[in-house]
Amino acid sequence: MKPAKIILPVIVLSQFCCTSLWFAGNGVLNDLIASFNLSHSALGHLTSAVQFGFIMGTLSFAILTIADRYSPSMVFLVCALLGSVSNMGLIWEHHSLTSILTLRFLTGFFLAGIYPVGMKIAADYYTKGLGKSLGFLVGALVVGTAFPHLVKDLTTSFSWRSVIIVISILAATGGLLMVLLVPDGPFRKKSSGFRFSAFFKVFENREFRSSAFGYFGHMWELYTFWAFVPIMLKTYTILHPQTSFNVPLLSFLIIGIGGLACVLGGYGSQIIGVKRMASIALFLSCMCCLTSSLVFGTESEVLFLGFLFFWGMVVITDSPLFSTLVAHNAPKEIKGTALTIVNCVGFSITIISIQLINRIHEFTNSNAIYMLLAIGPILGLLALSHRTVSRTISE
Repeated sequence: MKPAKIILPVIVLSQFCCTSLWFAGNGVLNDLIASFNLSHSALGHLTSAVQFGFIMGTLSFAILTIADRYSPSMVFLVCALLGSVSNMGLIWEHHSLTSILTLRFLTGFFLAGIYPVGMKIAADYYTKGLGKSLGFLVGALVVGTAFPHLVKDLTTSFSWRSVIIVISILAATGGLLMVLLVPDGPFRKKSSGFRFSAFFKVFENREFRSSAFGYFGHMWELYTFWAFVPIMLKTYTILHPQTSFNVPLLSFLIIGIGGLACVLGGYGSQIIGVKRMASIALFLSCMCCLTSSLVFGTESEVLFLGFLFFWGMVVITDSPLFSTLVAHNAPKEIKGTALTIVNCVGFSITIISIQLINRIHEFTNSNAIYMLLAIGPILGLLALSHRTVSRTISE
């Protein structure tokens, strides 16, 4: 096997290992609540802390153009190791909510050198077929994000701290794999140096703005849906006492199936085009938001779970496609910075969405709250329809 043949699999595996850090706190949430006497509203706070850390990290990386000035693989390694250490800190026995949130913030900060940098590395290796390549990459992110739920289910006979340790070791391993097996790509164009203006320059391109605004609408929905999947499953069992769900396992499967959807979406984009495929996925996830309150009333467990599995697929299918559009419409010398900037803004939006739904959830038992997630896809679809991406990408 030629070394070039293993590049994408290694990037995908490394991305999976490292992004498992993302929902590590969510995967052991009930244990954290019991061990440190936290309130049940900690779900929104833990998720938002990671998102806020990621935002600050991407903002710092973008302004300093880190991913374009230095070896992306080395940046990936350093952030993977530091993220692993931050995550491992959760096993300390004397935490307060503040110290836990601080560690989750730091984990999110270092994830800024993993997720967008991983996409930058892929873009440095693949120009043709980038949509398909990023489909595999974001698919790895999805499975990595869901993985803590699976580890929790598989380690029920062990302490929750073992889940945290396993995930931290995985993240460190992913960083080592990247730096050892993936050198700088042939299409990498090194930035000449610090360029503060790069943060603003990318949005001068109308085609870039169209892609970015579609991505922002998608992000309003995505992480809030992921964060509340366990809550949705638990709510259904309360409404239907005869039902019993394995919540950790189902949460992993519902979120994780999005990884397959990303891959299928990447192949589909080669047939009908990247923008069209992204628009279809965004429309379908919008429909899921708008009809979500209805399925909680069904007596059919199969229908309810089928709906969540379908939503878990379409909610993420468009993510690598929007990243593809962003990468193609960004200046080559600041491609990594452009991807990081869009991630920064997109994840800022997730905090607003998560906190909004979390706060409303504290005051009402109505399942209609998830309809509010449709706001993002609707605005994203409007942005795509009014701001035409003139370059049709069909690799």
